Amino acid sequence: MNRDTRPSPPGAERADGPSVRIGVLVPLTRPGWVEAGRHLLAGLELGVRDVNAVGGIGGRPLELLVRDTAADPEKAAAAVDELAALGVSAVAGEYHSVVARAAAARADALGLPFLCSSAVLDELTEQPTERVARLAPPQSRGWRIYADFLLGAGHRRIAVAAQQSVYWAAGTRILRDHLAPHGGTVIECDMSALTPAALCDALVDQRATALLLLVGVPDPALEIVTSVRRDPRLAELLMGAPAGQPEFAQWRSSLGADGAGIPFLRYLPESLTPLGERVAKVLRERLGAAPSFVAFEGYDTVAVLADVLRSHGADRARIAAAWSGVAVEGTRGKIQFARTPGISVRQWTWAPVQVVDRDPADLDRFRILHAG
Repeated sequence: MNRDTRPSPPGAERADGPSVRIGVLVPLTRPGWVEAGRHLLAGLELGVRDVNAVGGIGGRPLELLVRDTAADPEKAAAAVDELAALGVSAVAGEYHSVVARAAAARADALGLPFLCSSAVLDELTEQPTERVARLAPPQSRGWRIYADFLLGAGHRRIAVAAQQSVYWAAGTRILRDHLAPHGGTVIECDMSALTPAALCDALVDQRATALLLLVGVPDPALEIVTSVRRDPRLAELLMGAPAGQPEFAQWRSSLGADGAGIPFLRYLPESLTPLGERVAKVLRERLGAAPSFVAFEGYDTVAVLADVLRSHGADRARIAAAWSGVAVEGTRGKIQFARTPGISVRQWTWAPVQVVDRDPADLDRFRILHAG
């Protein structure tokens, strides 16, 4: 079995007959965010195991055909073509927003339903479509909640250390538009032109009180954090990472105490549903670490698809038409899709959003600082 194609997880013994196939897109190799991809896939695979343990889809096992996107939009689009030719009923997954956008465009053009698990870019498709639905909250909602947190904490001069990306540019624009009416200023620091040491000098010169890390992990995020923590001039500076970089174990193991107290967005409620509590326990055993919100997004993706497939069959057009009628109890609440102003796809409008950080007194504990 090659790395890109995996059969259904164990648990299909109660289902028989030809499988119902779902194509899955996840980043499993660099430069993709591999740890996020591993969590997303773990949730997806556990969801399939649970579906197949109770008879699958009308007695047929649910099967995942997994493709590694490696954070490459062209590779993702090609994978959608391949999966469509293999007869999958739908495509699901993906973590990186620019990759999910390419996959969504290709799936829409092929008439293939796509349930996006974890990418947040508002403009997932250029034109409104009924074929694409999304579980993660749109970037505009999450990052506005993050901006409200910054304002509530008294920050008005906010620097962003950003790399070149449609995603980071969209985030910067959201922050600026939301902060400006409240007297907030966004100071852009281009990390293609600055070293971490030069960034520290710029932060001092600009009198920034907060720095947001709009950059990849491990590079250059880890080096930036270390440089800022070692600079006594920036002892009072708040560092933040709205894209969720501190969520994963690599952050903790690489930075230790330096990685604590850096607020980030995660998409979890204050309390999981009973299903979520059960899933969390199994995912912790499978991952060898606490499951991230991305793992729950993976599980909820399968829960939604299984419900649609059982109710409407495996026909692609019927699946795409079914998004508006979804009402599924997931790990983080009831999932329903609606048309949200400014969003071109069917959206889970009420996905939970939190601002959290790692507790400096206990690096394995997350403190909820703000919720929206």
